[in-house]
Amino acid sequence: MDGRHMRIGEVADRTGLSLRTIRHYEEVGVALPTARTRGGFRLYTDEDVARLLVVKRMKPLGFTLEEMRDLLDVLDRLQHPGTGEPARDDLVKRLAVYRSLVEERCAKIRARLSDAEQFSAELTARLREHRDRPGAGRAEGRELSR
Repeated sequence: MDGRHMRIGEVADRTGLSLRTIRHYEEVGVALPTARTRGGFRLYTDEDVARLLVVKRMKPLGFTLEEMRDLLDVLDRLQHPGTGEPARDDLVKRLAVYRSLVEERCAKIRARLSDAEQFSAELTARLREHRDRPGAGRAEGRELSR
């Protein structure tokens, strides 16, 4: 992007989030637009979009709004250190804790996905078994044509 601001519709297109979700994240203080037009329309930068994408990735991992705010604060402070900030090492330690939490939650999701894929394979095998029986095609064809 060339430094211009985006309206919420473009941000929704770029992030895959709904307008309602983006507005909600603003209301709860997780992702605020950088500016507003005179008419009150939200204006976002690439950095705002990146922040929304971080939130989007945290959501399926079960992060609470408080955890989201805290992690985003850590990331912001590491990216834009200011005076009087906690020691960089402390921020890096907090980031490492979140990274471990993400890995644990991803492992749980992978296990659930593996179970779901196994169940799908079992159903596919049963479907094949019943379709391959003599006369199954005729009965199935009559059912589908009704």
